[in-house]
Amino acid sequence: MTIIIAGTVDFPPEVREEALQAGIPHVEAARAEKGCIHYVWSPDYLTPGRIYVYEEWATQEDLAAHLVAPPYFNMRDTLAGFGLLGAETTKYRIDRAEPVYDETMTATAYFTDETPPS
Repeated sequence: MTIIIAGTVDFPPEVREEALQAGIPHVEAARAEKGCIHYVWSPDYLTPGRIYVYEEWATQEDLAAHLVAPPYFNMRDTLAGFGLLGAETTKYRIDRAEPVYDETMTATAYFTDETPPS
């Protein structure tokens, strides 16, 4: 069962880019961990100081291992040095996934076995 972590981390706007750059080695280390599918920290260009967090892990066990591994602690400690203003992250257990676009390249919000409302 895939686990997704998504959220935001806020810094003083003047240090956001420096914080992102300082985090690169830690992002690279996390991406090398077992079960890491995606690990992304990306600036929100419309909200000064905000970084979006997106992680995808193959299993809960892989995420659990990450949360006690050096890349996690090193990232946490590095970012704390930039005047962290706040953070909100949520974990999601995903039991089903399908492409957004069907075979005709039409975007759909519904899963293949669901009937859209009339």
